[in-house]
Amino acid sequence: MSQRPSTAAPSATTIAGFRGRVIGADDRDYDDARSVWNGAIDRRPALIAQCENETDIVAAVRHARERDLLVSVRAGGHGVAGHAVNDGGIVVDLGPMKSVRVDSHRRVASVEPGVLWGDLDNETQAFGLATTGGIVSHTGVAGLTLGGGLGWLMRKYATSADNLMAADVVTADASHAQASARDDAELLWGLRGGGGNFGIVSRFEFALHEIGTALLAGPIVWAMEDAPRVMRFYRDFAREAPDELTTIVQYRTLPPFPTFPSQFHGRKALQIGVAWVGRFADGERVLQSLRACGKPLFDLISLRPYLAQQKSNDKAVPHGWHYYWRSTEVPELDDAQIDVLTEHSLAMHSPRSFTVIFQLGGAMARIGEDDTAYSHRSARYNININAVWQAGESIGDSETQWARDLLGRLNASWHAVYVNFLMDEGQERVRQAYGIRKYERLVALKARLDPENVFRMNQNIAPPARAALGG
Repeated sequence: MSQRPSTAAPSATTIAGFRGRVIGADDRDYDDARSVWNGAIDRRPALIAQCENETDIVAAVRHARERDLLVSVRAGGHGVAGHAVNDGGIVVDLGPMKSVRVDSHRRVASVEPGVLWGDLDNETQAFGLATTGGIVSHTGVAGLTLGGGLGWLMRKYATSADNLMAADVVTADASHAQASARDDAELLWGLRGGGGNFGIVSRFEFALHEIGTALLAGPIVWAMEDAPRVMRFYRDFAREAPDELTTIVQYRTLPPFPTFPSQFHGRKALQIGVAWVGRFADGERVLQSLRACGKPLFDLISLRPYLAQQKSNDKAVPHGWHYYWRSTEVPELDDAQIDVLTEHSLAMHSPRSFTVIFQLGGAMARIGEDDTAYSHRSARYNININAVWQAGESIGDSETQWARDLLGRLNASWHAVYVNFLMDEGQERVRQAYGIRKYERLVALKARLDPENVFRMNQNIAPPARAALGG
């Protein structure tokens, strides 16, 4: 089934049995309610149902089914492809559902789907606990987790999805399901990386880890011209790095942040951010050779609050800018790819565009490939190319072409991709996010829980009958 908006329309901005707020196109808050993080997305749903609890989710799904409305599910609204909003249908908005409960003795957090990572971090850090979250604190917990969840703790404690212990789910027939190792292990398997294909999660339960409230973290920054030599050293350094260390590389133009020395503002540079989860002295020793590589422009690694580290990228990717992504995962960085990354980064037109490389492996790689829907655990790196510009700027076309060209020049023949970094790139790319065998298992789960493909505004895993018709 194609993702075209339904021509059906509700008779009024009311939903039977719904206690939250329903917003229609004539409401004065409509434009704010339909906006998402990616300012390039401009869609106009017929209704936005702002849910207060699971009963509201059930009512909204039932309303959509009765009227054949296209359904989008919005939690944090941070997905780059903009699937959280649609044209002509209904948005099931989970934003008001922001409860977090931390059981510090069991080291478990119960989290509603409207919670952002900054909210969850604030609650868990009160006890010196955390679970793997995103690298931007205004990202939604729900979308990030359901697609996998990369973050500063991932090499020590694996992905967000790996830390998902249980979930409550509203399914396509507007009924309640529980996913856990005991209740429905196959549904839990699918939620750990399969996206929003199988229902609307109304509650997540995460395992927490004792990390304290501070860690050795921060960026080291070199001139872009030094990137080829530094990255060749980094590649060997990262290969031997212990699980306690996660690094994230950025090819970027240094923004005018007060944390960066002012003389380097606006300069194109290579930034390697680090986070060490372990004894401070051990981290200092492990990082010594990286910090001594070449001649860094500056080095801001220090013992810093975990909450500060989680927010360190927030200002670089604010709401409302226009974002266009291309991404791939690779088993290794070869010399040609390193040279291409530098060459293309020097050619960026927008000072807001950047390329980020996530170091994978560690605990992530020791979980079985078939244990979760999240895939490609043997990958060493994820490369995410971000073309970024502001509304009204004339460089959007050139920046999107820059992103496409860079991906093509990387010659990533492995074709693996992380589902959370996909735009609307076609069904074959969705299959590549999982691999053929795992994709077939996901299709079977979809056929059981959503045979009519009600939840198709996502990186869609179509049930068999729909797939035969083209998705």
